[in-house]
Amino acid sequence: MRPAGRITAAMEVLQEVLTRHRPAADALADWGKAHRIAGSGDRAAIGNLVYDALRRRSSIAWAFEDDSPRALAIGAAPEALQLTPAEVAALCDAGPHAPAPLDPREVRALTRPLAEAPPHIQADVPEWLWPTFVALFGERAVAEGRALAARAPTDVRVNTLKATRERVAKSLKPFGVVETRLSPLGLRIPPPTGPHRTPNLQAEAAFEAGWFEIQDEGSQVAAALAGAGPRLQVLDICAGGGGKALALAAAMQNTGQLYAYDDDRLRLKPIFARLKRAGVRNAQVLRAGDTAALSALGARFDIVFVDAPCTGTGVWRRRPEAKWRLKPASVELRQRDQREVLATAAPLVKPGGALVYATCSLLPEENAGALAWLQAQRPEFAIEPYPVAWRRALPGEPPASADGDRESLLLTPASHATDGFFVSILRRRA
Repeated sequence: MRPAGRITAAMEVLQEVLTRHRPAADALADWGKAHRIAGSGDRAAIGNLVYDALRRRSSIAWAFEDDSPRALAIGAAPEALQLTPAEVAALCDAGPHAPAPLDPREVRALTRPLAEAPPHIQADVPEWLWPTFVALFGERAVAEGRALAARAPTDVRVNTLKATRERVAKSLKPFGVVETRLSPLGLRIPPPTGPHRTPNLQAEAAFEAGWFEIQDEGSQVAAALAGAGPRLQVLDICAGGGGKALALAAAMQNTGQLYAYDDDRLRLKPIFARLKRAGVRNAQVLRAGDTAALSALGARFDIVFVDAPCTGTGVWRRRPEAKWRLKPASVELRQRDQREVLATAAPLVKPGGALVYATCSLLPEENAGALAWLQAQRPEFAIEPYPVAWRRALPGEPPASADGDRESLLLTPASHATDGFFVSILRRRA
């Protein structure tokens, strides 16, 4: 396909996403099935166009004074396809599959200076959330928002049950892999530029052999801060597909006992194959939704890890359509979910044990607010400052939290080059 055809295809996909509210991944997959003639390079370029347009939807719409699929696709094209604005304008009159020619307003929009836009537009953050960003990050709020609107790298965590960092790095060398800065087990493949694709690491022999798992560095740090080790009793109470459970099992060196639980059977389903591939032998997967069996375990756990359901504001780089669908009611709903899971988790922590609370959200209501609620209900839980846990579990000096807090850690793309991730350790008094 020519670049003009890729822009037209992105318009078609964006129409599905914006008008029918379909997930971008589903809309792209269906477009590919309906256009078998498009090669893998074409599909990758179209996907980059769609995701870049959604990441920067607000700023592109401001420049074009238009939030249509046409405006978004054309506005994203210079960066997504590595073209100049003049080249994009020329493409929009270049054959039967090209978009219609640009009008003068659209031509001007391609070079309209973003510095003229209001701060929340520059940051590509929903306007109703902008006061929260300013309160969290102050003068860095625009930079934090823009980092959340950029492409994300691909991070992997080395599975120490089967491989070493050096061995995995050697196997992934063709992809330009580098070591992560914070996680001692992490390796990173930089985000693709222009129309180039993200490598399919799950097709690599090293992945099939269980040498590594795809996991953002922020998630790796959160799992490490839990302090899992040999012979401990550990519960991952919102295990989902098992990413953090695998990290905890490796830290436990296949000793002790790891329990994995989730209330959703479909979310939990992938964990079985992942545990087998990773060589985990100390994990027991509880039946999804069986709260009676979960409660019957009692206060036996050294660590209860709560990767709580949240709005996902920290992973906007990877799921950009969610950014524009988020509403205040969604935050309230997630707060109720978080309180429910904390109420279930707290009694399972043994005296002296730790409840590790994590979200991929930046919102204080879901983070510090959830902890305040728990401590009001269960005053025997006290926050252990994250630098203490860091020095116990991770190399180097602990980084500053993005929000300036000294007890809980907030990681962000702009401040730490990770996904947005919050983690706090609460110790139950003996």
